[in-house]
Amino acid sequence: MSQLRQSLAVLVLALVGLVGCEHEPRTVGDANPARVADAKEALRDLWVGHIFWVRNVVLDNATKNPAARDAAEKEVMANTKQIASTMTPFYGEAASEKLFSLLAINYGAVKEYSEATVAGSKHQQDAALAHLASNADDIAVFLSGVNPYLPKDTVRGLIAAHGAHHVLQINQYKEKNYAQVGATWPMMRQHVNVIADTLTTALVKQFPNKFS
Repeated sequence: MSQLRQSLAVLVLALVGLVGCEHEPRTVGDANPARVADAKEALRDLWVGHIFWVRNVVLDNATKNPAARDAAEKEVMANTKQIASTMTPFYGEAASEKLFSLLAINYGAVKEYSEATVAGSKHQQDAALAHLASNADDIAVFLSGVNPYLPKDTVRGLIAAHGAHHVLQINQYKEKNYAQVGATWPMMRQHVNVIADTLTTALVKQFPNKFS
């Protein structure tokens, strides 16, 4: 999985223009559909990797397996870095680091909720939910600020729903409702595909020359 994720990230960076291109198209219509489709697929795979490894963390929390949890968490953070790095060709290293920080906070709030659920602390669960909500706002402000094709309300809704899916999954593990866990997974996967597609579409609109 790690090797696949690394390869996908390299593919994304190549697709969006780190490999130079002399032609400078002016409109979205000039973007190469094949390159757009490849970039969309690569970003989808990175986001699916995200929910895969976070699911491992929350399952390992629920089953009290700290060694496995710590190993999965390393994968979560590596994957988060890969996702954030796809922004570098468009907005630079500082913006990539900012997105990494915001996504890391999002994961931290999910982990916080997982740990609070295992501990049976309603107070800590509520605090984690508040952190998820404020983080969704922060991500929305950041992404809408760098890309006019990412409306703040749209991004906020996508990230808030993403966090809610993690919360649902954690609760299902706590309740040992494994049949529902199985049903939740395809819903989570479909939603992160929407997130990835929304990001890719906005990037194509803002930087069509990167996809020529």
